[in-house]
Amino acid sequence: MEIKISFPENQQVRAELDGFSILTDQPKKYGGDDKAPSPYSLFLASLATCGGYYLLKFCEARKIDHKKINMKMIYEWKDKESGSPFFEIKIELPPDFDEKYIEPLKKSVEQCAVKKAIQSSPVFKVSAEKVASP
Repeated sequence: MEIKISFPENQQVRAELDGFSILTDQPKKYGGDDKAPSPYSLFLASLATCGGYYLLKFCEARKIDHKKINMKMIYEWKDKESGSPFFEIKIELPPDFDEKYIEPLKKSVEQCAVKKAIQSSPVFKVSAEKVASP
């Protein structure tokens, strides 16, 4: 996959991928115009929505009404014990949710591909080269 990056104005950065355009900006306190989420906010949202996708698919496969379920992610920059970033996904289930599905549902949400990519210690490479003007 290739993601093309452009710089529309001020602190904004735009990513173009798969026919979509994703705009990011910085908060005003960092010199941005606060017209879009920051890249880090999108990163956090990608973790939460990825888990949400796996919750949705789990419920669809078992014909469970997912609209009665709420999910949120709590994030702290540094965990008090480990000093590492801390993420907690909380799933709020309705009272009539079948007990036998609670653990499998949690395991399903843990399958998030974004989470797995981070946990696998990805390799990053940055290169720069001069290219001829179009």
